Amino acid sequence: MAHWLKQSKTVEERAEANRQVRATVEGILGDIEKRGDDAVRDLSRKFDGWDRPDFRLSQAEIDACISQLSAQDLADIAFAQTQVRNFAQAQKDTMKELAIETLPGVTLGHKHVPIAAVGCYVPGGKYPLLASAHMSVLTAKVAGCTRVITCAPPFNGVAAPAIVAAQHMAGADEIYVLGGVQAIGAMAIGTESIKPVDMLVGPGNAYVAEAKRQLYGKVGIDLFAGPTETLVIADETVDGELCATDLLGQAEHGPTSPAILLTNSEKLARDTMSEVERLLKILPTGETARKAWEDFGEVIVCDSYDEMVEVANRIASEHVQVMTDRDLWFRDTLQNYGALFLGPRTNVAYGDKVIGTNHTLPTMKAARYTGGLWVGKFLKTCTWQIVETDEASAIVGEYASRLSMLEGFVGHAEQAISASAAMAVATSPMPPPPRRGPRPSSPPWTCRARPVSGSTASARWSRAERAASALGPRSPSRRQALKSPSSPAPRAMSQQPSTRSAPPATRPKAPRSTSPTPRQSPH
Repeated sequence: MAHWLKQSKTVEERAEANRQVRATVEGILGDIEKRGDDAVRDLSRKFDGWDRPDFRLSQAEIDACISQLSAQDLADIAFAQTQVRNFAQAQKDTMKELAIETLPGVTLGHKHVPIAAVGCYVPGGKYPLLASAHMSVLTAKVAGCTRVITCAPPFNGVAAPAIVAAQHMAGADEIYVLGGVQAIGAMAIGTESIKPVDMLVGPGNAYVAEAKRQLYGKVGIDLFAGPTETLVIADETVDGELCATDLLGQAEHGPTSPAILLTNSEKLARDTMSEVERLLKILPTGETARKAWEDFGEVIVCDSYDEMVEVANRIASEHVQVMTDRDLWFRDTLQNYGALFLGPRTNVAYGDKVIGTNHTLPTMKAARYTGGLWVGKFLKTCTWQIVETDEASAIVGEYASRLSMLEGFVGHAEQAISASAAMAVATSPMPPPPRRGPRPSSPPWTCRARPVSGSTASARWSRAERAASALGPRSPSRRQALKSPSSPAPRAMSQQPSTRSAPPATRPKAPRSTSPTPRQSPH
């Protein structure tokens, strides 16, 4: 049975912190909605000490930021962006559009439609996390989004040159130096100077994650990406120093970042805890990492590999690094995780910075129901359908009308049965209705689902008359059903004769004519 050598803050303590965050964010978003740019400017001065007439960078300012980077810096950014772009494109290539004939004359399909406007948040208050620009902007551009804007907070009182360069090189259409909840609110709600977006993406701290949660519905979001989480699954094939390095490498993100060791070796567990203490004394970011380790670090010892999988699935961590004698078994067995890093040669920093997979991943147990950000998040899969023959419309209409009546939707049933009858009748020539004016070049009764020639009004009259003729006279109970859906009309309507099985005698015989039959009509 699993036992904890070290535990993090209790659920109750975390819940209280979350309540405070929720209340703060709700007030900020309400202020932005009321006062727009004025609220955003006040918040930026308050939280970032940053103010300027326009938070959007000009092209000259972007060029100035890029000029501050070395040729090697720019080459490194370009290399990382190439990896991210290539993987995103490969993912998109797996998303095929669909068109399939499910019944004779009935074709269903879907297409992938890019989201029009996307707002990307790039964290940068504590560290200039330029990699988040690759992960969000590039991926949205590969998906085909036409407007991609970015917000990143100032770093040391100025626009962070590396972040600005990465955003520009990734293809951002608008670059704003704006951070925190005020950036999220401005992009989602819109202000006098910032046009709102349709979707928000990007990681951030607890306040940024909460802002996205509260705005979900007003805009789409990628996922709940709060403080970084890491889970190291290891056995005695690796040592405590390697495990400690990988835990602290993620704990340095912030004081609320969970770092958990899960092992079946108590010796490895204790060695790792000892190495963590040693490394914290020499790590330049040790102060932040220590706070995260003390409050959110855990060490769990299990009895078996199967139990390790069970516990890992309950934790549902953002990053899961596996270093065991059966790494691929874990890959094939684990279910709940943001991203897997398999083997001691593959660490989380690779995924965070350069390897090509997306580093915007689910946190706070969201990995139980979603994966990370990828090109598919920026695409809406929209369905379409077309009925191409009269016979198919008649068949589908019969089923639709009966099923509608089972649900009590009389209007739906009338819609379906009218179309069914009209299409069934349209397969047989019928004399035209009385009409005024010159005869059209093509008789309206040769039309299928919609009139394509002649008088529109007459064609519609013709279709309605033919539908009514095929349905036959309405019984009193059916007329009552149309007035009151609560009446026993569904049974009466469901007993109407099928338009496909109507006796020939109910249809008038067509006179001999040299006009083309509906099957021969070019329409």
